[in-house]
Amino acid sequence: MSERSIGKVISVDSFRAYIRLDDDLKSLYKSGYEDIFEVARINSYVIIPIGSDRIVAMVTSVRAIDETELGKNTEAIFLTKSARYLVATMIGTIENSGKYIQGVYNYPILDNPVWYVTSQDLDSIFDQKKNSEEINFEDDFYLPIGTSPSFSDYKIKINPDKFFGKHAAILGNTGSGKSCTVASIIQSMFDFNYNGKKLKNAHIIIFDTNGEYKQAFQGTKENPYKNLELVNPFHIDKNGMKVPFWFMNFADFDYLFEPTSGTQAPIFKRALGLAKNQTVASVKKLIPQAFLSKLESISSACDANDFKIKNLIWDDIESFGVELKALDTDFDKNGLLDALRALCEAKKALSKPNKYVEGYLSTAVLTTCSQAVRKQLSLYNASVRDFEVAEERNIDLPLFFDFNKLLQQFFDEAICEQESSNSKLREYVSTLRLRLQSYLGDERISQPLLLTQTEKITSALAKFISFILGDFCKVYKTEHTDIYTDFYKDQLDKEEIEKLVADKPSQVTIIDMSLLPYEVLETITGLIGRLILDFVSRFPEIDRGKLPMVIALEEAQNYIPEKNRDDRESIAKKVFERIAREGRKYGISLLVSSQRPSELSKTVLSQCNSFIIHRLQNPEDQKYVRQLVSAANEDILQQLPILPQQHVVIMGDAVRTPVQARMNTATPRPNSNNPKFIENWTMELPKDFPNYEKIAEAWEKGEKYKPTEPDVEQKE
Repeated sequence: MSERSIGKVISVDSFRAYIRLDDDLKSLYKSGYEDIFEVARINSYVIIPIGSDRIVAMVTSVRAIDETELGKNTEAIFLTKSARYLVATMIGTIENSGKYIQGVYNYPILDNPVWYVTSQDLDSIFDQKKNSEEINFEDDFYLPIGTSPSFSDYKIKINPDKFFGKHAAILGNTGSGKSCTVASIIQSMFDFNYNGKKLKNAHIIIFDTNGEYKQAFQGTKENPYKNLELVNPFHIDKNGMKVPFWFMNFADFDYLFEPTSGTQAPIFKRALGLAKNQTVASVKKLIPQAFLSKLESISSACDANDFKIKNLIWDDIESFGVELKALDTDFDKNGLLDALRALCEAKKALSKPNKYVEGYLSTAVLTTCSQAVRKQLSLYNASVRDFEVAEERNIDLPLFFDFNKLLQQFFDEAICEQESSNSKLREYVSTLRLRLQSYLGDERISQPLLLTQTEKITSALAKFISFILGDFCKVYKTEHTDIYTDFYKDQLDKEEIEKLVADKPSQVTIIDMSLLPYEVLETITGLIGRLILDFVSRFPEIDRGKLPMVIALEEAQNYIPEKNRDDRESIAKKVFERIAREGRKYGISLLVSSQRPSELSKTVLSQCNSFIIHRLQNPEDQKYVRQLVSAANEDILQQLPILPQQHVVIMGDAVRTPVQARMNTATPRPNSNNPKFIENWTMELPKDFPNYEKIAEAWEKGEKYKPTEPDVEQKE
């Protein structure tokens, strides 16, 4: 028997091994050649040797059972003794080469010996490499994000490409440390040395619902973030968070303004088409409907070859041809005019001695004319359909138009195009127009969406995308005076930690959503996500995936809810579900953070291949998380309700093996600390704290109060 033996396998299922510890093992430690080794502790490991391979199993349950022994004769006394048992989840295999792989392909048999784990085994499990060894970014697990509570000398490492490449979720109750985990992982990436290099082209966009991440990547004046210049964080607050309404497609407009599907939506869609197409080309010069009806009646009369065509030729054809020729249209009318001229020639065979037109008309001439008119009408209708298809396509293009003109002009034009009663249509559409007018007058909505913008912004789309991705320095021109350029200039002119480094991309963009009105939050979030996806999907094939980026959704239940609100599917949910399905091939990754996983989109979470889970106490959330991950991890997830703050269970492709970890402390921390009730309730506060008047004044302006230097000093 091996000196490492601590027991034997007494039962095996698909992912658990039931182990009986040796009777002579009287404590939780066993002495070996190198050290004293710990056994039978929750979250520690045991080794189950099978040939040249070694199965790694995590201890998830320990119990002692009193067993009764019966003597050989019936008069013997019943004796009891205590036997100790382990339940261990098999999580991986150390192959003969010493390489650790997640998963088990060879199962133990009954009475299979069980060994304690040695430092060599732990080195394989935790991928301990010498600093001098070159990192294989694709295969190695090398980025330390925490430490093992069971083996404090070992760091928990992830593979960033696997963590971000297939989407990740960070879940846990409020106050369990999710924000610090997000900040800590991103900070760890900028701390790490990648084969002698530092990150310099990262693109991380954080949707900051509660306005807490600015501090994590800027720090404070007293303690600035140590990688401030490297990261060059770009904080977009309410003044910079402007998303032009003309970037919206029809689905966005439909979600925000809620037209009824029967009458209002078609008119609204047509009005938007007119508004956007007036910036592409002049108004299409069409043949009026009255002329088209006349041409169709001429063709039908030619086919009938009766008194109607004789009267038409005698009375109308010549004057109608003159009027048709005078029309200014985009369609080439020569084919139609040639047919009418042929009918005018046929007039020579007619006479009108009394009130009736008499004479013979050639059937061949009439047939030829009828066919010519029908052919030309068919060509005309095809050209109109092509134009209408182009108009429909242009509705979703990010083309500038004046929102006020949409209300005052293009709605009326769309209504006038309809053949039905205009007065009824105006009545049906009036409520939608009132709604649009109220949004235009509501600064909470009109300002972030630029509904009052009347002048076109030069290169607006390029500026906005680069603004969001932290690359505005690449399109920045000092002579421009638009909202994005002005905001960027302001950041360059700021002092100390808030000052942007000129001519250098920002590797982290923090979009402060905390002051955005609830009515436009989903629309703006979804719009930004869709524009980013549309942008990278238009890269040349050779450049696909060369601009990888991470979109971090803090409090993701606000953007990707599973249940629709008011029977309407969230526009942001549609966008981020599409990114979850398709984003990987374009290099877009989602980092989803939420305190209510059971309320999140199942589509998005099902696409996440890595999970970092903090304490979860809600039974529905616990059940939902168990459904998301492998059944083999179910025993490990039993720990979720009792995890301390900053402790997590990590599982998925990004980590070498499912493991409990203590996350690294974020330095600096996000501004999400728990309130200190007693400390604040027992201290002497300045008479003017809080400054009700200044806070209310800022509130009335739709802003957040920022104390001046004297105010801060007085408070201190």
